[in-house]
Amino acid sequence: MLTPSLMHHLSIVPDFRQAWKVQHQLSDILFLTVCAVICGAEGWDEIEDFGHAKLDFLRQYGDFEAGVPSHDTLARVMALVNADQLQTAFAEWMKACHDVTAGAVVAIDGKTLRGSYCRGKGKGAIHMVSAFSAANGVVLGQVKTGEKSNEITAIPELLKLLNLQGCLVTIDAMGCQKKIATQVLQKGADYLLSVKENQPALADAFEAAFPMSKVVNFEGDAYVTDEKNRGRQETRYHIVSDITEDFQHLSYEWPGLKTVGVVMSFRQEGDEAPESPMIRYYISSAELSAMKLAEAARQHWFVENDPLQDGIQGDTLSPIADGSL
Repeated sequence: MLTPSLMHHLSIVPDFRQAWKVQHQLSDILFLTVCAVICGAEGWDEIEDFGHAKLDFLRQYGDFEAGVPSHDTLARVMALVNADQLQTAFAEWMKACHDVTAGAVVAIDGKTLRGSYCRGKGKGAIHMVSAFSAANGVVLGQVKTGEKSNEITAIPELLKLLNLQGCLVTIDAMGCQKKIATQVLQKGADYLLSVKENQPALADAFEAAFPMSKVVNFEGDAYVTDEKNRGRQETRYHIVSDITEDFQHLSYEWPGLKTVGVVMSFRQEGDEAPESPMIRYYISSAELSAMKLAEAARQHWFVENDPLQDGIQGDTLSPIADGSL
């Protein structure tokens, strides 16, 4: 079955301009803008230049009877487009052309976009919450928030856009919320949530169930990774367990809770003594092995710390949707 094209999805976005004034089709403008930004264009002038350079390609999918819109026309028209509808159209296209496989990790992460803050114009920084297909390195969907603290409300909106059947959804501690866990399960997926002090009952249960003496002498499923990069060595020790007595009273509050995990990491620079270990706690609705926990956590950290996510991929939809290019 042929996958619906990007132009097909963009043509659904309504055009509120007066018909007798229209020179360039809205679908042409949207298609040009999305293609240019994906290819690295960072301003309306560059989008127009892209259009002139790739006009033959663009005409294979759109009309472009009047040629390429000017950068002023692009900026003016895009400012009138409903950002939510454009965002939904883009996410539906990504859903149609990207199949997530069972067990695939989808990492949900928030980032403040570089260069989006402008004090002179009184413009605050743009913060995006994005869903990444960790295996393929593509953005499945994005939602813009006013600030990082709004991630809790943005994540449910993002989950609504995504096809997550059979996936393992990883979210940092900000998204460790009962309602979010429930929504992930309702999408036919499993969750892997990082636990910190924002969930004190969970944090207390982990400290009681996994004191340092038990972690270092753990007799259950454990897995160790050791990475060296530019003179730095990082060792991570992963353990997983079924629900213990310390979590019994919480298992009724957290839907589908099956696995708890602990990751202890040590970092050493050159010949210096290792730093104090960092402890991370996790809860999951999936029956994870220690190796699977290690793989999922690593993929999430990669997305979280990948500088590319602050650049083209992180910007792919947001500056289009709010006219901020």
